[in-house]
Amino acid sequence: QVQLVESGGGLVQPGGSLRLSCAASGFTFSRYAMRWYRPAPGKERELVAAISSADGSTNYADSVKGRFTISRDNAKNTVYLQMNALKPEDTAVYCCHAFYGPVAYWGQGTQVTVSS
Repeated sequence: QVQLVESGGGLVQPGGSLRLSCAASGFTFSRYAMRWYRPAPGKERELVAAISSADGSTNYADSVKGRFTISRDNAKNTVYLQMNALKPEDTAVYCCHAFYGPVAYWGQGTQVTVSS
């Protein structure tokens, strides 16, 4: 059974940090590119960060560049999102996404709230 289980969300003050984790099971994690998404005004969702399966190359939304870092540990079947210098506008449910060709899986998400 395929599962993507996010964790690490919570309430944090502006300027604080959180590290999200997404634990994968039921598929060959190392073959899959991994992404973090969050809802965005005016569209279904925003791609926050992505990491490839092949060489670990990454890319980020302009809104999080320099603040967020995506990484993966293929030995642990887990992808991470380190979020620093958090802003109130980062408040969202963060979902991880795995894809390999036409196959894609979604997690349920973890809530991040940035508020004083």
